[in-house]
Amino acid sequence: MAQNFGIVIVGDEILSGKRADKHLAKTIELLGARGLQLSYADYVGDDPERITATLARAFASAREHGDVVFSCGGIGATPDDHTRQCAARALGVELALHHEAKVLIHDRMHDVAREQGLPYEPDREDNIHRLNMGTFPVGASIIPNPYNKIPGFFCPAGEGGVYFVPGFPVMAWPMIEWVLDTHYSHLHQLQAYSEKSVIVMGSMEAMLTPLMIELEARHPGVKVFSLPSVDHPQYGRHIELGVKGAPAEVNAAYPALLAGLHVFNVKLGPELVR
Repeated sequence: MAQNFGIVIVGDEILSGKRADKHLAKTIELLGARGLQLSYADYVGDDPERITATLARAFASAREHGDVVFSCGGIGATPDDHTRQCAARALGVELALHHEAKVLIHDRMHDVAREQGLPYEPDREDNIHRLNMGTFPVGASIIPNPYNKIPGFFCPAGEGGVYFVPGFPVMAWPMIEWVLDTHYSHLHQLQAYSEKSVIVMGSMEAMLTPLMIELEARHPGVKVFSLPSVDHPQYGRHIELGVKGAPAEVNAAYPALLAGLHVFNVKLGPELVR
C-alpha cells in the first residue's frame, strides 16, 4: 500500500494573513525531490479544540492507512502554543518531560549563557519554564533540531505517524528532511510520481469529460486532470489536460489521451512534463 503524506499547519498568524505560509510549498518540494507527493493539507488556528480534532484525524489516518503527517507550529511554551497538549489529548495520553529532550534543552541553555557571557543557571525560573518545550505525549520520540537543539517529536501510529516540528522554517524544513531520510528512505522513488499534459486551445471541459472518464477507466493507476483558464496572457482561453501518477502508468495513458484529443480535432499547444 502506498503511503500518503499530509501536513497540518497551525497558527492564527497564517489564517489572519499576518504571515504567509511557506511550509506547504517547501514540503511539496522536499517530497518531490524524493519521488514522493503530498496528498492533503490542513490549516488550523490556535484553537485547542480544532487542533485536537485535526490531530485526531491525522492519527486515525496514520493508524488506518499508514499516513505520514507533518504538523508545523505551536510546539513552543508560550500561552498561544497548544499543539503538544492537543497531541496528547488526541492520543488519550499524558504529557511528560522527555529525558533526551531535557538534556538537549539544557545544552541549549548552557550554549546561550556561554554566548552571552553569563553564568549557567538551570534552576532559574525562566530556564525551568523552557523545559516545557520538552514535554511530549507519553511514548513520543524526538526529532533533532540542527538549528538550536530544541527538539520536535513524533508519535508513531500503525505504519505511519505524526511528526511535530516548529513553525520557524529554518528549523522545520531540515527537521522534515531528517524524518523523510531517516524514517522513510525506503519509499524514496518507489512512489515516484510524474505528470504529462497538453494545452488544449479553445475547448470546453464538458466536451472533454467523456474522454477523461474513459481514460481513468482504462488506466486505473492514473488520475486525469483538467485545469481551465479563461485569460492566460499567452494561450488565452484554454485547458491544460493531463494525466498524473506513477511514471510507467502515465507513459501508458498519455498517448491514449493525445489520440482521444485528435478525434475532437482540437488545436493543441505545448506539451508539459513534470
